[in-house]
Amino acid sequence: MTQPALVVSLPLPTPLGRFVLHAFESDAGDVHLALVIGEISGASGVLTRVHSECLTGDVLGSLRCDCGVQLRTAMRRVAAEGRGLVVYSLGHEGRGIGLLNKLRAYVLQDEGADTYDANLLLHLPAEARRFDAAAEVIRALGVGSVRLLTNNPAKADGLRSAGVVVDEVVPVRTASHVRNVGYLRTKRLRMGHVMPSGDELDGAPADVRDVMELLGDVRPRSDRPYVVAKLAQSLDGRLATATGDSKWISGEEERRVSHALRAASDAVMVGIGTILGDDARLTVRMVPGASPTRVVLDSRLRVPTDAHVLDDDAATLVYTTPSAPAERRFALASLGVGVRTVPPSADGVSLTAVLANLRASGVRVVLVEGGSRLVTSLLAAGLVDRAIVSVAPIIVGAGTDAIGDLGIGRISDAMRLGGAKVHLAGEDVIVAGDVVAPSQVAAAGEAP
Repeated sequence: MTQPALVVSLPLPTPLGRFVLHAFESDAGDVHLALVIGEISGASGVLTRVHSECLTGDVLGSLRCDCGVQLRTAMRRVAAEGRGLVVYSLGHEGRGIGLLNKLRAYVLQDEGADTYDANLLLHLPAEARRFDAAAEVIRALGVGSVRLLTNNPAKADGLRSAGVVVDEVVPVRTASHVRNVGYLRTKRLRMGHVMPSGDELDGAPADVRDVMELLGDVRPRSDRPYVVAKLAQSLDGRLATATGDSKWISGEEERRVSHALRAASDAVMVGIGTILGDDARLTVRMVPGASPTRVVLDSRLRVPTDAHVLDDDAATLVYTTPSAPAERRFALASLGVGVRTVPPSADGVSLTAVLANLRASGVRVVLVEGGSRLVTSLLAAGLVDRAIVSVAPIIVGAGTDAIGDLGIGRISDAMRLGGAKVHLAGEDVIVAGDVVAPSQVAAAGEAP
């Protein structure tokens, strides 16, 4: 291997911090970029990330992997520490097999192969990367030893074998998505990686939780996504007080779980009342993860143009009706908001039409976070597959009911949660299960 040579250095301001960028190139044309903050020459215990190029994840934001989220998380942590290094290794795409072969491997994964076997089916190694050049870059920058940000023990071993002193391996915690959780589990089971989202939902407070058990068996239909209703309420079933105050019914640990649920979903949906009342952002902020598409149901386009839900932190779709004012459509469209028209209903917009449009757009999982009117309408229409209810140990008294009237006169006619599981998040209790109507219970009982 030819030792990489420093080609150019320059300041690189980014939204995550102001770095100094050093570009190294070998005689073979391999390029490694070193993003540096603070004085690292001669320093020990330098917080360091060696990141393999992933165009689909880093640049295009693909949810098939967690590479982009890991890169941004590492840059943020290095910037927060005030001293550190991120080495970005080009030529490591697809664990070293190259971009086109990685895309071919994706096709095989869609046909049932896991990320490990897909490479082998292409007659390529499951792992083709070497970390010698990255180690040379670290030494060229004068780093004495590193605290390595990685979930891959083999990366630490590779750097050590190339002469880098690794004082500590620091896991990169990220929230799983329903589209990449299988990929992450394969890396854990077959390649020895640390699962970034952790293993347990219950237990001591943690930055990231594995929330896949809360989501259950994700089964999108051909005509609509898998719909998960998420509620946070008081012991007496209130979403808010009589004055409309709802911050915060749940504790910080429960809210972190809620953000992980957003990060696991394709879309998060609310009614216009939630936007007007809470000015909700609906982004992922409390855990490292990708923000889902934000969906607002607004039959008259009352959403303010300065609402947080319209900012550029995530994509936003607003569903409205043909009677909505044309000037409001133009104002929202000029902000980069997708405005989609569906037939009206007694409650505002046709929920079946909204869900059908989302499914046709590729949405597999939609997380519904309110408000009460929207969740009630979805339940009444039989459009909720899964319910996740967080109960805080508080009593509010008069206030906003979590769920409105469903026209149920007898307990025997009540909807139930099938296969319900109970978890703790701080002082809050989370109950999750599949929504089962009485007719489904009866049909199951009559089945042979």
